[in-house]
Amino acid sequence: MSSQITPRGSDPQVFGREEGPLRAFCEVLGAKRVGSYWSLTFVAPAIAERARPGQFVTLAVDVGGATLRRPFSIASVSQQGPWAGTIEIVFSGVGQGTHWLAQRGKHDVLDLVGPLGRGFPLPNRQVPALLVGGGYGAAPMLYLARTLGARGHRVDVVLGARTAEQIYNTIEAKRAAASATFTTDDGSLGTQGIVTDVLDGVAEHGRSEVVYGCGPMPMLAGVARWAADRGLPSQVAVEEAMACGTGVCMTCVVPVRRKGQRRNVRACVEGPVLNGARVDWDAVRSPAMAQHELDEETG
Repeated sequence: MSSQITPRGSDPQVFGREEGPLRAFCEVLGAKRVGSYWSLTFVAPAIAERARPGQFVTLAVDVGGATLRRPFSIASVSQQGPWAGTIEIVFSGVGQGTHWLAQRGKHDVLDLVGPLGRGFPLPNRQVPALLVGGGYGAAPMLYLARTLGARGHRVDVVLGARTAEQIYNTIEAKRAAASATFTTDDGSLGTQGIVTDVLDGVAEHGRSEVVYGCGPMPMLAGVARWAADRGLPSQVAVEEAMACGTGVCMTCVVPVRRKGQRRNVRACVEGPVLNGARVDWDAVRSPAMAQHELDEETG
């Protein structure tokens, strides 16, 4: 069963009757561990039909009477074969809510709302694209890589994490892209260092003309600045603590600059994908600080 959700203050062209997010009670079709992360796949045909790379869903979790939903990027969508009409999320079970989710199994039914937010804008002509993912932020990057590849774009992927185990799905990265480059803080896979250490070489080899990113905010800041220094447009999916996911509570604001003016935009509605060159990275709160403020407000 699905019902229409209309976020407050949302653009009717995005959140109208035909394309807006839905609330649905979805059965878990698959649950598995992927390296350091967990993956859940849901039967959600109505949400899958509307989903685009970069969008997210929110889930209700049964933890200590929790009333706030948890947001998760859509990691993949299947419209064909035995998994048709499904969506996948990937997460790290470090918090109370995600620990509860990690214990869900096949045939469990969860309360989802989605797809939410603004996805990655796709180039209107065929250009080589450079995709950068950090940790489980790599999952939506691979979704985007498959989407771009199906449209004939060359795709080069760079994935980074602290350790090899925290690099998400290296096999799929190699399948989805013309090249896949990995960096780890400890050197256990690929180049020892961070993603920006290898971007020059990858971009030169792939002749990249557009940059996409998803992962921790410090990584996104580095990628966006790297792209701006080289005159490349960038689109990044920002990581912010969210309470409602529909633009009502204003807890997920991100500072951006346009025409010399600074303003705050809501990551859940105007984002999570934003123009990397417009984000005021020096004024961005750390995710830990944002989550602490959210906890203070909600008790």
